[in-house]
Amino acid sequence: MEERVRKIEPAGERTDGEYVLYWIRANRRVESNHALQFAAGLANRMQTPLLCYESLPCTYPYANDRLHQFAMEGVAETAAALRKLGAGYIFDVGQASRSVSPPHSPTIPNRAAAVVTDDWPETITGPLPQFGVETYAVDSSCIVPSKCIEARSYAAYSIRPKIHRLLDRFLQPVETIRLRRKWTAELPAMPALAPAACEIDHSVPPSTLFRGGRKQAEFHLDRFLQHRLRRYARDKNQPTAHAVSNLSPYLHCGYISSLEIALQVREHAREHKLIADEFLEELIVRRELAFNFAWYAKRVDSLAELPDWVRATLRAHRKDKRDPRYDRAQFEQAATHDDLWNAAQKELLLRGKIHGYYRMYWGKKIVEWSRTPEEALAAMLYLNDKYALDGQDPNSYANILWCFGLHDRPWGERPIFGMVRYMARSGMDRKTDVKAYLSEIDRLERTRKERIT
Repeated sequence: MEERVRKIEPAGERTDGEYVLYWIRANRRVESNHALQFAAGLANRMQTPLLCYESLPCTYPYANDRLHQFAMEGVAETAAALRKLGAGYIFDVGQASRSVSPPHSPTIPNRAAAVVTDDWPETITGPLPQFGVETYAVDSSCIVPSKCIEARSYAAYSIRPKIHRLLDRFLQPVETIRLRRKWTAELPAMPALAPAACEIDHSVPPSTLFRGGRKQAEFHLDRFLQHRLRRYARDKNQPTAHAVSNLSPYLHCGYISSLEIALQVREHAREHKLIADEFLEELIVRRELAFNFAWYAKRVDSLAELPDWVRATLRAHRKDKRDPRYDRAQFEQAATHDDLWNAAQKELLLRGKIHGYYRMYWGKKIVEWSRTPEEALAAMLYLNDKYALDGQDPNSYANILWCFGLHDRPWGERPIFGMVRYMARSGMDRKTDVKAYLSEIDRLERTRKERIT
């Protein structure tokens, strides 16, 4: 456990504290949660109960009905699971004027004997607040704790051996949590779990496909194991084959962990004599490469983080002619000349997630059709952070910058992109069933009804 824990505030324990506070920031689950396990152990050692606190402020970037509802849909399950564990749980819906960072009821941390929170890259969240009491951040987002990879890796091939050397050590189930002292004090009433009551953007409706919560995460994992894993390697880049797991929104919101997914996938593959290597590569190596980037980069949203060769080649082609060229509003409205790109954007608008292979094409074309690389990056960040249920995440930021050359290698020289990898519409037509995808998204746009099984 010690490799997962950072002591982020050296102040000592508060001897008259009433409880250990677990401030839930990223991992909205009881199962497979190292931060909750550490907080419970601390509470047992200090002979106090455990209070878990989660807030959903209205001030985070692009706060809207889609993102709020997905988070709210898991609250009742979280409350029930923590109550069964014997912990207290407070869910707080912030107002527009309140802070996005610490628990905004000041008496909550002030009465804590110690504070534990989820470790999450501060390039995304900003620096953690100071509570004036012993405070720990615990990494329960990665299988191999991020701090075990001591420097930034610039490609999958460089981080892969580091992860594989440590994988057997960390790919282990989390021990069952037991609390010695149960929570008995009265708790505040649960607020209304309705985005309509919040001061947020109400123009972005909930996803047509995804609902929040632990049970939904388990549903998607079970469907993947039973119906999709066996054909994942063959069909993962074929959007209408629906062979992917669709777990990224649930990983981002912390309803499920990559650790428990990996353990179940490995066990299912062993029992059914399947090969799961390609999926586990994406889940572990590629995802944790993104976390490595988010931890060691100065910013997750800047072209300055790209390798020298990328910045040089983009600079050399900065004045290349862009034709056609679109602005952010045209991208947002799916108003380009390319019916496949428009369909991918509509999938984002409707489902809150684009299939990974078409998302790469979506991003590459924004680079190609924008006035400058900076304008392209701003458009991608805006669209992804506003509409994607797996947005504002290390994985999504790394994927966006991949479109500009992050974690990639030089390719053949061409206009606009220079030596950055290019993706052509002809390749999509040749490798995927574009016609079937256009038909699926068109029907979804007309009916708002999903037919995915």
